[in-house]
Parts: sequence; structure tokens; C-alpha cells
Amino acid sequence: MKLAPRFAVLVAAATVVAGCAPQTSDNSSSDKDDQSGTLRVWLFQEVGNDPKAKVVDSVVAAFEKAHKDTKVDVEYIPIDTRAQRVKAAFNDPKSAPDVMEYGNTDTAGYVKDGGLLDVTKDFGAWSEAKDTDPTAKQSVTVDGKMYGSPFYVGVRALYYRTDVFKDLGLQPPKTMAELAATARKIHKAKSDLYGLVVGGAYTYGAMPFVWANGGELATAEGGSYTSAIDSAAAQKGIKAYTSLFTSDNCPAAKCAVMGGNDTITAFAAGKAGMAIGGDFSHTAVEAGKVKGKYAVVPLPGVASGSVAPAFAGGNNIGVLKSTSHRTLAVDLMEQLTSKKTQTSMFDAMGFLPTFTDVRDAAAAKVPFEKPFVQTLAAGTKFVPASPGWSEIDSSLVLPTMLQEVISGKKSVAAASGDAAKKMNSAFSSAG
Repeated sequence: MKLAPRFAVLVAAATVVAGCAPQTSDNSSSDKDDQSGTLRVWLFQEVGNDPKAKVVDSVVAAFEKAHKDTKVDVEYIPIDTRAQRVKAAFNDPKSAPDVMEYGNTDTAGYVKDGGLLDVTKDFGAWSEAKDTDPTAKQSVTVDGKMYGSPFYVGVRALYYRTDVFKDLGLQPPKTMAELAATARKIHKAKSDLYGLVVGGAYTYGAMPFVWANGGELATAEGGSYTSAIDSAAAQKGIKAYTSLFTSDNCPAAKCAVMGGNDTITAFAAGKAGMAIGGDFSHTAVEAGKVKGKYAVVPLPGVASGSVAPAFAGGNNIGVLKSTSHRTLAVDLMEQLTSKKTQTSMFDAMGFLPTFTDVRDAAAAKVPFEKPFVQTLAAGTKFVPASPGWSEIDSSLVLPTMLQEVISGKKSVAAASGDAAKKMNSAFSSAG
């Protein structure tokens, strides 16, 4: 799913990262492997796309030089309409690209619909692949097989107001308990500020609380998933997050409906002492009233000094099963996601590399990225690799659960139990 640093959309309640897997009719694998001709590529259109396009143009020029009689036609497609475009491509291979950028939460759905090519052997033989971050690698893996190459990752950490903390004599919290206490101290001293701005529709802002308390979204067994959102550990995390929607921090009447974008907008506007935001939120914050008055640290976990697991969002690049240029397409996929290209993309767009060594070098160049790299290094989480996830996400199962608790309509046990039933139904329907 799409988490772009220059695309100020913070998974707006997760809609940017999560996509709808299209239903298909005929997407059988091509029996051709032409070594010349035109390769069609679909990449996502960014807000401020020129820097991305320049990097891609450089890759394409080198590729065409290395492969005589081969041309690459790159089209930048709108993220909002990608579901329709991909559905049409899967239904009509003649209109489909050879190589495509896609959100990492879309992988399982696209694989189920038979749209992506299995590149397990190709990826395994690629010398650079050994340095791929494990979670990024997981995002292209379904049932032990790989269906693309990771392009970039995005994670969240804790933004805080340095001026407010200095004024109140506060230090960045080292535990989740300290986080809550610090939030309430800020609001008590400065009633016009949310202590920690949170959102009832902010799925990936809430999940670190579940994961830090030992909970999971779901468990896998024999290739199928069962919801775990109603487990005792998950309920503990849900309670910790929803307890922040109170009049002494972030009132439910205002904060229950907020999504990720809303929380970052509030922080950037100077209306909050802290917020959970991504490396991709940096541009929006820099453009706000708090420019020069904030810093970022990893979101603390339960134990002192620990880091709460974050959702590893981002995008991948894969080859379509219908391509008639298999060898060339796989080569281009690797060139577009290579260490050299990811380094250039980081410099141009701020996209965090999926190779651990490249990412460490990037963090050394840009100090702001350090807490996000630390978060990745501490261990991240991903959504269940099930095509059922797109239904769970699009039907707002988890935000509904959070809002039912926040409003007092249901207890944590009842709301999580109902959410678990809905998740299991989606998993079962997906097969």
C-alpha cells in the first residue's frame, strides 16, 4: 500500500496502504519470453512526481542501453484509481503492463487473483536480495513464494514538541505508561493542546499498542488465518490506546473520528504536544506552524527503553503473470528496486530503502530518519498475508471496534469479540 513521504496521506485510516484486490477472469501466464520490444511499466503518481520520474528515467536509460532493441514505456497512474486500472489489466492481459508498482498490503489479493508472477527463484539468485529487510521481504511473500521486490518502506514514530517539553521540563517518554502520563501533563498545563493526539479511525496508530502488549491481529496455521484481536494481550493493548480518548488528553467527541491525516494535521498546526506519525509525515509537519519546534523518537514500548512494534507500510514492484517479456521484466524489476535506485529514491523523495545496509547509510546522511530506522531495526509488524485483509480494511472493522469502545457503546471484550468474528468471516471467504 502506498505510503509516500511526499503524499501527505497517512494511510488515512489506512486507505492509502490498503487496496482492493480486483476480481479477475482470464490472466493466464504467457508462454512467450520475448527478448526485445516494448516493456510497459505502471508506477504510482506522487504529489510532486518530478524527482521520482528523474530517478526512473535514469534507470530506464541504463536499461535500454544494456538491452538493444528494447524500449521501456513508463506510465504514472493515480493511486486513487489504481484498483480499477489493475482490475482491468488482470481481466485483459493485452492491456496490462509488464511491470507494476503496488501497495504491499495488496500482495495477497493480487496473488489470489493470479495477477502477479512468481519470482522466487529470480529473487533468490539476485546478489543484492540477501540484504533485504525481513519484514519488507515478507510483504512480497505469499505461501512461501515471492511475487515482487520491495521498493520502499514506511514506519511511524513519536513526534513531540521540543518547545512544549522544554517549557514544562519534560523528557521524551521511555514507556507507554510514561507516554500516557506525559500526554496528560501537557494537557493539564496547556489546556489548548491535545497531550498526545490520537484517532479512533487511525488503525496503524493503534496497532503498536496491541503489538507492544503482546497481541496480534491474527495467527496463521496451515495457510489460513484466525483473528487474534480478541485475545487477552490484544485487549490489553486496545484498552491502553482507547484510554487516551478522555477529556484530560484527547476528548472522544473530537478525537474518535480522527484518522491518521487528522492527527498529523493537528500536530503540524500546533494543536498537540505529541503525535504518532510516519517518516512520510515529515513534509506536512515541516510545512506547519511547528517547523523548527519538534523532534522525533521511536514510540516507546511497555518496558523501559523498548520500542513499540510499528506497521511496516510501503510499496513493492512486481511482474505481471501475463507478460510476454518475462526475463526482461524481471531484470527491470530488479533494476528499479536495486540498492543504487533506492539510494537515489531516498535522496529524491525520502523513501526509506528496504535494504538494511542502504537504509543505515541513508540515516547517517539525514539525522531526521534515525528514529524511523531504529524503529525498523527493533522489529516491525505486517498485516495478515491474506486476500481477506482488503475486505477487513475497507469495511473498517478495526476502526469500528475502536470507536465502539471509545464511545462506551461496547466493552473492550465485546467490541474485540465482534471484530474477531468479522475478521474470521473475511478470512474464510477469501479462502
